[in-house]
Amino acid sequence: MEKPALWERYKNNLNCYPEIGLMLDVSRMSYPDDFFQAMEPFMLKAYRAMADLEDGSLANPDEGRMVGHYWLRTPYLAPSADITKAIQATIADVKDFTARVHRGEIAPEQGGRFSRLLLIGIGGSALGPQFIADALASTADPIQPFFFDNTDPDGMDRVLSLIGDSLAETLTLVISKSGGTKETRNGMLEAARAYEKAGLEFPRHAVAVTGVGSELDRLASEQGWLGRFPMWDWVGGRTSVTSVVGLLPAALQGVDIDAFLEGASSCDALTRMPSNHTNPAARMALAWFHATGGKGTRDMVILPYKDRLLLFGRYLQQLVMESLGKGKDLSGNQVHQGIAVYGNKGSTDQHAFVQQLRDGVDNFFVTFLEVLHDREGESLRVDPEVTCGDYLSGFLQGTRQALYENGRQSLTITLDRVDARSLGALVALYERAVGFYASLVGINAYHQPGVEAGKQAATTVLKLQRHVLAHLHANPGRSMTAEEIATAIGASEEVETVFRILLHAAANEDHQISLERKKACWSSRFSSNCR
Repeated sequence: MEKPALWERYKNNLNCYPEIGLMLDVSRMSYPDDFFQAMEPFMLKAYRAMADLEDGSLANPDEGRMVGHYWLRTPYLAPSADITKAIQATIADVKDFTARVHRGEIAPEQGGRFSRLLLIGIGGSALGPQFIADALASTADPIQPFFFDNTDPDGMDRVLSLIGDSLAETLTLVISKSGGTKETRNGMLEAARAYEKAGLEFPRHAVAVTGVGSELDRLASEQGWLGRFPMWDWVGGRTSVTSVVGLLPAALQGVDIDAFLEGASSCDALTRMPSNHTNPAARMALAWFHATGGKGTRDMVILPYKDRLLLFGRYLQQLVMESLGKGKDLSGNQVHQGIAVYGNKGSTDQHAFVQQLRDGVDNFFVTFLEVLHDREGESLRVDPEVTCGDYLSGFLQGTRQALYENGRQSLTITLDRVDARSLGALVALYERAVGFYASLVGINAYHQPGVEAGKQAATTVLKLQRHVLAHLHANPGRSMTAEEIATAIGASEEVETVFRILLHAAANEDHQISLERKKACWSSRFSSNCR
């Protein structure tokens, strides 16, 4: 396409939203000029579905619940006065608790003030808070956040070593809706042991964010934790960052949560408009639909040209892939839908995978994330009239053009600056776009049967492990192969799993299992060290 024609296409496909400090350009996507008009009937259905969702329709039949993350930032839109009051009261409680912590009224066991926050959660209970914490961190923050976001013992040891002697002034926030999430439970137990080893009482440093009446809620009440905050069944984990899950750690860190919520609410107002030409979330969803053929045939590559937005790609992996990765459509047909998400940051990506993006397999579309504001204060001129930020902008424009010239598709989101308000708007924009896309391809974005299947399979493995170890410990001094053990415990069809259980058990002193390696590693022998 000649440059004059490309400029006209750019003008016709650039949407500016000064009320949220954002611009959206989809001109480098390869849809025909009449695409948005042609998709109008399909989007009308998506607009109606979203309106029904916000009105409180049953959106998740698997769990029999509504989906109401939009109410979190505009409480008066909730379908009942009780929900409105609950949201408003909880936000007030978050602000009050945070103020008391910052003033030192809620203080560590040994006195002083809390200067560290350890958040224990996984998936939606960690990814959103991590993204916000990293994007808005500053040296002026009253509390520095740390995270247990896995059940990796070494990972937890690394975090505790970074906290070091500051554990005595560390507030621990345990986040789990059900209260029974094993990764979070494990992190809580590890943290409690660390406090105990330091001569500290864990409950005097702990706060729970969980469902009312959950296992965790009962524990926190019985032990007298410093605080308990609710999680509601109508807020899914991947859309929970504007709930207490995201607001409490952000507020403790020093983030302006009012601005964060206001940005999300303002974006919600824009994305409710039933217009394919002006609604930014609709335009994004339609661009995704065209790029992927509505069947996930292309991956979504997220390239933020701003260090503070590095973790946004990880956050989007859950939001997009858990929402859209579905085996069946709303009619029960097998469809295997989804869009894979990956990315790096600019201009790092130019020294990493842009070579493949430009010249390799054409199985993706790129989202460039641009931020106009470079830094507070004046920048050094590294070349005549050129700053580091100018280079970053130039690399973005150059990469965008190089991909376009080779027929690779991209869209560009431009933020005025990174602050609490713009991040709220960005979160809300993608939440709505995911919902619209799900409607276009006929799937339920608000359930996750695959996640539950994985949890159930893990439970089966751990049950088998108990039988494996019990058999070995009941026969001390006798070495056996995985096949022999599997046969002995009636698990001949699970011998591979038995072998892998044994390898892991032998690599760690916890289970007192010895490994006698053989040339054919699968025939190695295992024995118990217990006496």
